[in-house]
Amino acid sequence: MHKVVIIGSGCAGLTAAIYAARANLKPIVLDGHEPGGQLTLTTMVENFPGFPDGILGPELVESMRKQAQRFGAEFRSGAVSSVALKQRPFKIEAHRETFEAQTLIVAAGASARLLGIDSEKRLIGHGVSTCATCDGYFFRDKEIAVVGGGDTAMEEATFLTRFAKKVTILNRRNEFRASKIMLDRAKSNDKIKFLTPVVVEEILDPAKQDVEAVKLRNVENNQISLLPVSGLFIGIGHEPNTKVFRGQLDMDETGYLKTHSGSRTNIEGVFAAGDVQDKLYRQAVTAAGSGCMAAMDAEKFLEAHSR
Repeated sequence: MHKVVIIGSGCAGLTAAIYAARANLKPIVLDGHEPGGQLTLTTMVENFPGFPDGILGPELVESMRKQAQRFGAEFRSGAVSSVALKQRPFKIEAHRETFEAQTLIVAAGASARLLGIDSEKRLIGHGVSTCATCDGYFFRDKEIAVVGGGDTAMEEATFLTRFAKKVTILNRRNEFRASKIMLDRAKSNDKIKFLTPVVVEEILDPAKQDVEAVKLRNVENNQISLLPVSGLFIGIGHEPNTKVFRGQLDMDETGYLKTHSGSRTNIEGVFAAGDVQDKLYRQAVTAAGSGCMAAMDAEKFLEAHSR
């Protein structure tokens, strides 16, 4: 029986682990299917407070992990396969182990939707990005492209014009799913160009560990073309890692967990933190803050139920 089990080991889960461990709650942290979260997919993080020269994403994650371990947090690898939250103690199955918990903090994060091509995987963090706010600064005065046709792509492209010389939006259709206001905003920006209907076939050049161009295929006539760019941003949305909680925890129509009064979910003793419940900010620092809140809420819950 564990006082606190934390699902997820990104900024939210690790911050929750630090706070819970310092409160002597001996938390168990289940890494999940993306150990370290999205920070492990980026290179330099320059907007996390306390690092004036920036810090590598994986290095920041590792430092937070060591900090949690120092105070007594324990880590287990493997993704969560099922949860039983109808009654306490809660039961969580991960990597053929079953954990019983008096409280549960869900910090499973959200995974960026990707194109699914090999060169994309090899260049993520090396010119391919899923976060304009995180990486836009590195593309000052360069020509870049954004893939997508929804609000996410329009928002990313508009933000990137603060830094880039030119931003080309690539969409597989001539029509866009984006709301009229977001599309109009992008179209009225002189730095943004549109290229449709195309799909990205390949990103060049993985061998150089740098983005030099994207190979595009016109979906109407299959014509192949090359677009020289220094960076490619994937703006086709995020998928919260909440499938295992369906039917037990309240979530919105897109799968993000609903929280109230801080980090509380609809089930007493279950708390949610980070990108698994935040589709608006999605920053390392906001995830860390909500992880702190979840750990403090769990501690208060345990105090109230131990009397």
